[in-house]
Amino acid sequence: MIARMPVRIGIDLVSVASIEESVDIHHARYLRRVYTDVEIADCISADGRPDARRLAGRFAVKEAALKVLREGDEPISWREIGVCSDRHGRPSLALVGAAEASARRQGYDALDVSISHEGPFAAAVVVAHASGKPR
Repeated sequence: MIARMPVRIGIDLVSVASIEESVDIHHARYLRRVYTDVEIADCISADGRPDARRLAGRFAVKEAALKVLREGDEPISWREIGVCSDRHGRPSLALVGAAEASARRQGYDALDVSISHEGPFAAAVVVAHASGKPR
């Protein structure tokens, strides 16, 4: 018998227009409440304005990650789940605070992420790999 590694998957779909509307209405207050400083810097377009398409991708990742990390009703803030990109543009997760603690408790060894954009939508998938040894 082959032992299988426990895996959890979270997925989310976000309308780019909904993110654009939030930025237009709430400006920097929305950005500071939802996104990390790194994410905000990564999502500023050449003209200095927030890129709603890129922000929507990151928001979808946060939602997908919450579906994987949440164990119950405990709060995990948006800013405790960060999306970083390597020099090739591949996204990865940076967890802090309650998000990091939840991942440790559940025994997640790795969290992989993929973001996709199509027309007016951004989608993300987060896959959590667990050793089966919660900490």
